[in-house]
This record gives sequence, structure tokens and C-alpha cells, in this order.
Amino acid sequence: MPVLGPRLKIIRRLGTPLPGLTRKDGERRPYPPGVHGQKPVRRKKNEFRRQLEEKQKMRFHYGVSEAQLRRAFEAATKQPGRTGDNLFSLLERRLSNVVFRLGFAPTIPAARQLVSHGNVLVNGRRLDRPSALVSVGDVITLSEKSRSGPSVLDAITRGPQVRLPGYLALDPSEKFEGRVINMPMRGDVPFIVDEAAIVEFYAR
Repeated sequence: MPVLGPRLKIIRRLGTPLPGLTRKDGERRPYPPGVHGQKPVRRKKNEFRRQLEEKQKMRFHYGVSEAQLRRAFEAATKQPGRTGDNLFSLLERRLSNVVFRLGFAPTIPAARQLVSHGNVLVNGRRLDRPSALVSVGDVITLSEKSRSGPSVLDAITRGPQVRLPGYLALDPSEKFEGRVINMPMRGDVPFIVDEAAIVEFYAR
């Protein structure tokens, strides 16, 4: 799902760095985009708008469409436990996100491209669906042909853009391979978001 419009404007509008969307954080201009510049805009944020913005943070970070996010929410409600935690677990387990979190790509859009072009193997088999969910024990590897690409080499050199989450492990002897060692937890999410507001948004 391509993001429409400049990515930096999105994170400035939402007021939160979204590492999956862009490596930029908006700190140079920490105010909403628009002709007003740094002038404060006196607009009271109602509850619906707050819930909508929290939902948009999740959408833009993980690079999912509204329909995909709604389906993930519906699946999360059917699982035992807290719906918000289940939702994050499902989104964190998407193959495009795992490729990003392992440091094989600088952003989730870049990881999605790697997957879509058939450059990612799961348990030795090519998998070209960015939305595919990984499971504990899965081994994620970059294909031989992708390893010499400038963008991949740059990403590998830089390492993961955010802290490697506890549910993933990198093979110290093979820099193009990682493993899923646990299920994602709420604390593994690398951006600030209020999942309760998202649950309330979809429960309306």
C-alpha cells in the first residue's frame, strides 16, 4: 500500500516518529505542516480525531491499507487476551515488518519491495507476500541475488533502524539471516501509540 504524500509531512502532522515509514523524525520542524509554520493552531482535538490519529499512526507505520487494518482488528478480537496487544502482535508478525526489524531494509516500504520482488526466503522457500505472518521458529533469509544490492548492503551495514525486538534474533555468523524466537509483545512496538484509542475507534 503506497503512502500518498511526503512521509515527513505525515509524521509532523501526527506528531510522532514512525520508523517503519521513514528514517526521518521531524525534529528539525516539530510542528504540523502548513502555511502557518510554527504559529500555534488553536484547534481543539475532539475524541474522534484523537482516535483517528492513533489509528493513522498504526496504518502509516506498518504500511497497511484501511481494509487490511480492519481485517487485522477483527482477527485480533477473536483471539484470547487484550485486543490491542493481539493487534500489535499480528502487525509485528507481517513479513515486511520482520524484514525491516531485522535490519535488512531501512523502512517497511523498502522491505515490502524486497519481499514482493522475491528476494526473501522463509525456511528456505521464497515468499513474496509482504502480508504473510511469520511464526515462532521461522528462519528469514535474503536471497543470494539480493545480497549484493547497494540498498541491502547499506541497510546491513547500518543495522536495524530501531532496537532489535525480543522476538527476533540475528545469526551472528550469517548477517543475511534472522530467526523468529518468540511471539511479539506490546513492548516491542517501536513508536508511541495508544492502542486503546484504536480499539475504541473500531468498536464504535
